[in-house]
Amino acid sequence: MVLWRAVQVVNLLVTVALLAGLFFYEGPTLAVLWNVLIPLLPATFLIAPALWRGICPLATLNLLTNGLRGRRPLPVHWLRPAGTLGIALLFVLVPARRFLFNEHGFPLALIIVAVALAALGLGAFFDLKAGFCNAFCPVLPVEKLYGQHPFVSFRNPRCATCTLCTPKGCLDLSPRKSALQATTTAEGPGRWLRTPYGVFAAAFPGFIAGYFTTTDGPLATAPGIYLHIGLWALGSYLLVTGLVRVVRIRAAVALTLLAGISVGLYYFFATPSVISTLGLSEPALWIVRTALIGLALAWLVRGLRRLQPSIRFPSNSDSSVPA
Repeated sequence: MVLWRAVQVVNLLVTVALLAGLFFYEGPTLAVLWNVLIPLLPATFLIAPALWRGICPLATLNLLTNGLRGRRPLPVHWLRPAGTLGIALLFVLVPARRFLFNEHGFPLALIIVAVALAALGLGAFFDLKAGFCNAFCPVLPVEKLYGQHPFVSFRNPRCATCTLCTPKGCLDLSPRKSALQATTTAEGPGRWLRTPYGVFAAAFPGFIAGYFTTTDGPLATAPGIYLHIGLWALGSYLLVTGLVRVVRIRAAVALTLLAGISVGLYYFFATPSVISTLGLSEPALWIVRTALIGLALAWLVRGLRRLQPSIRFPSNSDSSVPA
């Protein structure tokens, strides 16, 4: 536990250093953040989502104020609105990289500070992770999607005992069920695709492809960027919806497939920037890209194999998840 605390403190200090860098060393800091640090996260979510959740600086801030104004669990009827808001924030902030955050450190620093203050404030009113980490965090939808079948699992370092602060879908309690539980309020074949999380998961591969097929530009390009990425996301959603209904793919299988495809797409597009920032050669690009896509493929195959004997898939008339 001492080691975890030390790493959490170090991660907070790194975040402070990044904020300072965004003000005083804008170019290098943006390059390191977007092309080195951020690309580490998807692989971390695949391998051990508990690792990131154990050291995330926003989670540290969220728990820093825990109990100051009460220890309320997240109400059940807040689950969907909170998750929907997190998804909306993700879909708004990521495209904004193209016309704002990729090249301008000051607005990015302001967003980071605003989210950090939200984590601090919500932590004071809700029990443990109920107010931010398991509710409004814009990274949570991706954590749930990529964290379904971790290669490595270990004890949650944040919660000594579970207080059931979140009534359903806690990634720390059950990574394999978390994403599926976010889609189980709708019954019937393919109805999970009508839930906010189902829409997110089905649209996400197209969202990633749409982002990487745009280029950085001035603020005036914002409407075009949102339209371009939105159309890719819509096309992805419609394609997945059609396949699910024709092939009758169960939600658990579809979510695993969507995660593997999304990670593979991300690393296919993102690896050149990583290699360029690190100053590596052309052969390194293909080695690293192949290794990362191979990781996604290995995760996908392993996840599909794990699903068959251990999960009772919902039938066409029952989308419930085993307890």
